[in-house]
Amino acid sequence: MSNGEICPIAKVENILLATDGSEFSSGAVREALNFARRCNSHLFAISVVETNPELEIYGPSIVEQMEKATKEHLEKIKGDAEKAGIPCDLIIRRGEDTSRYIIEEAEKIKADVIVMGRRGRTGIKKLMMGSVTALVIGTAPCNVFVVPRAGNLTCKRILIATDGSEFSQKAAREAISIAKRCASEVIAISVAEQEEDLSHAEENLKYIKELSESEGWKVETFSIKGTPYEAITATAQIKNVDLIVVGTHGRTGLKKLLMGSVAERVIALAHCSVLVVK
Repeated sequence: MSNGEICPIAKVENILLATDGSEFSSGAVREALNFARRCNSHLFAISVVETNPELEIYGPSIVEQMEKATKEHLEKIKGDAEKAGIPCDLIIRRGEDTSRYIIEEAEKIKADVIVMGRRGRTGIKKLMMGSVTALVIGTAPCNVFVVPRAGNLTCKRILIATDGSEFSQKAAREAISIAKRCASEVIAISVAEQEEDLSHAEENLKYIKELSESEGWKVETFSIKGTPYEAITATAQIKNVDLIVVGTHGRTGLKKLLMGSVAERVIALAHCSVLVVK
């Protein structure tokens, strides 16, 4: 069995797919179906009809059209799931607070992971990432896979981005666990913004190397001077990785912030899927 057919996570009973039916969520839809099939999981697909009181009053026909399109999109997903033998439930919410509805449903179904695109139909290219995606990642009760249109979840090559924080160490443990299940190649990177920080970057990688070796796994390491998100995404491209694993915050991450700026920029610029470990 190829690593593209193995479930990368030990226990994935429930997967929540968040989709708005736009081209930006097409990769997430495709990979959520593949993920659910590989993991024998129950798939829940949620889509939110984004409306507000004014639109409900003055444009009921528009809301009706939006709801119809949403139902058709979700029914298509359910049909594809049933063909693949995947149990699938559909969830439609209606209102303004899309990210809150996704989080509420994730908590309700006890989702093991959320799969979503990095921006929705309202995403503007100049923005780093869609606000709904950012809010979901920041408040999700579980790990989140962010899948770009052309992304996949085959996990042949995994890049661990670390700055030595507790968040990135947790991400490293998750990445190595996935690598062992999927027989993945593992690369770890730590980026120093100043020359004098390179020794700290080396220490971060030493932790990853020792952790990996204790699990009987090999890891290739790189300490690089530069801008963290640029170095991480460039290395991912050069090394042709198909999954980057990051923590929600880095060393400078503040609890009051929804997500660290490095993680946000990596998600926005990566050519491949990103797993954000909570």
